[in-house]
Amino acid sequence: MKPAPFRYHRARDVHGTTRLLAELGEDAKVLAGGQSLVAMMNFRLARPDHLVDIGGLRELDHLTAGPEGALHIGALTTHHTVQTAPDALLGPGFAVLRRAMGWIGHLPIRTRGTVGGSLAHADATAEWCLLAVTLGAEIVVSGPDGQRRVPAGEFFLGPYTSALQPDELLTEVVFPRPAPHAALTEFAPRKGDFALVSAVVDLDVEGARVRGGRVGLGGVAPVPVRVPEAEAVLADGGSFADCAAAAAAAADPPDDTGGSAAYRRQLVRALVERACAQASGATEPKGAGTR
Repeated sequence: MKPAPFRYHRARDVHGTTRLLAELGEDAKVLAGGQSLVAMMNFRLARPDHLVDIGGLRELDHLTAGPEGALHIGALTTHHTVQTAPDALLGPGFAVLRRAMGWIGHLPIRTRGTVGGSLAHADATAEWCLLAVTLGAEIVVSGPDGQRRVPAGEFFLGPYTSALQPDELLTEVVFPRPAPHAALTEFAPRKGDFALVSAVVDLDVEGARVRGGRVGLGGVAPVPVRVPEAEAVLADGGSFADCAAAAAAAADPPDDTGGSAAYRRQLVRALVERACAQASGATEPKGAGTR
């Protein structure tokens, strides 16, 4: 397959890009790593009249520590860059991000695909989207009138739909605090496929005791979601098994060709309990699959 005809634009700086996007309107698409957009264009699921290539904006390729333990990741930072980042930068506080990258596609995809592209694509099964929502990240976007920050929980609006406006460019994601007791688990029919269900658990640990935490799910709703029912179990001192059962009971996944709603609830239960165990340090991270 070949894409429909389009006009190609090479971006030179962030401000110029947002002005160009404002001029072109909804007929334009931004090209970062291209791992999702190019495939959609080849199948003509996307037919932009204009393609704005931001691959040359090196200021958006960064992975830096900020004040008070925050982590700043530029939109053009690749998954592979995060996966291979030195311990001195990520450390135990953000090791969950490094480990999560192993779930994304295969090595060629990770070396080309970008963090910002994944977030802007807004796929409810994408690892970065779920991590951002569960860990309380902020999405930084720039437009003709300046910059704004959007909490990740408010950024994803529906399937492949975000709060990003046609004249705005996603420039950075900020994880505001370390998450040393966090883990991501997921299940896909084949290694490298998009997950049917994914789970992120971020535990609050004091000494040897779990005092609470955050639980997020992907693949069970049009957007990545937090599960307050499961989080309440953790806050009340419940077991990991009870937390997982609460997450499964609260989930309302779809029936589709990937699996029934009942099957996805079983996955939720298995994956949340596994993520709890890994986040607490009770087990080592495992590969794809269910128990």
